[in-house]
Amino acid sequence: MNKTGPRASLLAITALSLGLAGCANMGMDTGMDNNTQRHTALGAGLGAVAGALIGGDVTGALIGAGVGGAGGYVWSKQMEQKRVAMEHATMGSGVGVVQTSDNQLKLSVPSDVSFDTGRADIKPNMRPILDQLASGLAAQANTELRIIGHTDSVGSDEYNDRLSMERAQSTRQYLVERGVSPRQIQVAGRGEHEPVADNNSDSGRARNRRVEIFVGERSVASR
Repeated sequence: MNKTGPRASLLAITALSLGLAGCANMGMDTGMDNNTQRHTALGAGLGAVAGALIGGDVTGALIGAGVGGAGGYVWSKQMEQKRVAMEHATMGSGVGVVQTSDNQLKLSVPSDVSFDTGRADIKPNMRPILDQLASGLAAQANTELRIIGHTDSVGSDEYNDRLSMERAQSTRQYLVERGVSPRQIQVAGRGEHEPVADNNSDSGRARNRRVEIFVGERSVASR
């Protein structure tokens, strides 16, 4: 099979991405703050390369460029307040609350808190956590949420893909009912494809059945 086309495209995209980063470092006058400009261009470039490596084609690279270029999350006072509030709300529950390297607040909600096996209806223990998460977000139009559902490896790919999406959608619906705008929330289902533990054990499968929620506040320059 002739792979010259995709390989050449990848090289071209890589060169373009490095060029964007280089232009940002030169501080071109586009009306943007130099730091914001540099970070956005560099993010787009790295995103393009990552997308191409993951997707194996030009489409993957372009998607990666869009994701990387979107960037621009800030860790503001209200984000720190939300982190502290979520740590208190989840204390002793097993829910992970961390600040990511790109300034998003990440909640990793295990199955014993979020959903029963094979179900997409939210368990009672998860409701106060989501109540706290929803608090104040309706008034923060520059705050975005991404909800990603995951499953273990039991069942078919099709079944797990559907179940993981249904779990993410249930979580979004609960937050919307508590005042968060649907426009602030994106959902995705990854099925069994991104495990964090070994699916060959009960404990590993339990860790893989989870919902991850990312909260990010956009800087004014990137909106």
